[in-house]
Amino acid sequence: MGRREMFKVVGFLRILLLLFAHVHETTALEEREKHRNAYATIMYVGTTRDYDFYVATRVMLRSLAELDVDADLVVIASLDVPLRWVRALEQEDGAKVVRVENLDNPYKDQSNFDRRFKLTLNKLYAWRLVEYDRVIMLDADNLFLQKTDELFQCGQFCAVFINPCIFHTGLFVLQPSMEVFKDMVHDLEIGRENPDGADQGFICGYFPNLLDRPLFHPPPNGTKLDGTFRLPLGYQMDATYYYLRLRWSVPCGPNSVITFPGAPWLKPWYWWSWPVLPLGISWHEQRRQTLGYAAEIPAILIQFAIYVGIITMTRLARPSFSKICYRRSEKNISFIQTGLKVIAVWSILASYVVPFFIIPHTVHPLIGWTIYLFGSFGLCSIAINAFLLPMLPVLVLWLGIFGSLLVMAFPWYSDGVVRALAVFGYAFCAAPFAWVAMVKIMACLQVSLEREAFFPKLGESSPPPGFNKLY
Repeated sequence: MGRREMFKVVGFLRILLLLFAHVHETTALEEREKHRNAYATIMYVGTTRDYDFYVATRVMLRSLAELDVDADLVVIASLDVPLRWVRALEQEDGAKVVRVENLDNPYKDQSNFDRRFKLTLNKLYAWRLVEYDRVIMLDADNLFLQKTDELFQCGQFCAVFINPCIFHTGLFVLQPSMEVFKDMVHDLEIGRENPDGADQGFICGYFPNLLDRPLFHPPPNGTKLDGTFRLPLGYQMDATYYYLRLRWSVPCGPNSVITFPGAPWLKPWYWWSWPVLPLGISWHEQRRQTLGYAAEIPAILIQFAIYVGIITMTRLARPSFSKICYRRSEKNISFIQTGLKVIAVWSILASYVVPFFIIPHTVHPLIGWTIYLFGSFGLCSIAINAFLLPMLPVLVLWLGIFGSLLVMAFPWYSDGVVRALAVFGYAFCAAPFAWVAMVKIMACLQVSLEREAFFPKLGESSPPPGFNKLY
């Protein structure tokens, strides 16, 4: 075969490859464009928990993708959301990111306004997604047990009544409409009454008669309904219902979605939420199966290595503390001893507080509690060895925390009331041990201070009168 014929063959193959790539791209585009509905959520920054909600949003999007929902995944992100987050949402999670300006919240000066809800009115941008027939608007604290595509058959607005009289805006169905969006923005400008200053109060005020509307039942022929409807509770089961019986007892609805309203520091993605709230482990199981924990592992390994070093160094340094000089003739020795007692007690308390705040918030609870217990033990070893204290009294609180975790995580309680009584009984029985341990620590600390000294006068070539050596 000549060189000219070879070039012709190569050129022909290139043309075939280009045609194949074009057909593949066109097919993928058509596949994407065929979705006439969307699951949407909002993302903004400006709080201390921005990264935590970013992780929660990604887990929810991944779980929806795992359920193979027949809809686009849309994130309505404010312009100040970091670009690296936007790229991760688009390239790794398969979401469409719509960048928007933050809607000004005219209720931010109300006396009862919670600052963490300042930008939640960005949810109103969902009505601008007019390229979709229906949109399911979601908060990041929703845990999907099964897909809910039948909700796209609902009407112009549908929501769940978690509260008997007020529907919840953590999940609702809407029909996008620029006319409705402009009307909502107008209401914001004129200051429509809003009891909580957040999206919850505003949207409830905009759809005041939803409680009187019929319950949604998806038509078997797949058609879309008109009007407004109440959604069965099974589309957004409040986790609080679970904790009473430690099982679900929601008779209406498909039991598809769990939501976690309430205290912001007990959201399911925080490692300390389990076993305090048992359902937290379900969220982390969903994260393990979708997003994983690769982002947090390096920080955990670094902390583990630091604690190992602390335990080793303080143990090796302990013998040197028995050779420190002290001045018995000082008139202010009692003041120094009192100060050292305060330092010792605060160092013990810090040993239990510091590890809690430096562990990555969204790590798996089993990893989080393990590194917390190991870290508090490591930091307690500083006080034990520096002040020559007995180990057991100092670690009574450590043992108490470990025991409380076992009591709360016990999987065979008959209901939530029995579990609560067991936790209360454990705390009642453990309190005397904590008191005895504190008394023992103070007594040992007094003996240690009378026997040892912790602030010898440095720079002296020879000990002045009144100094004694204990070696």
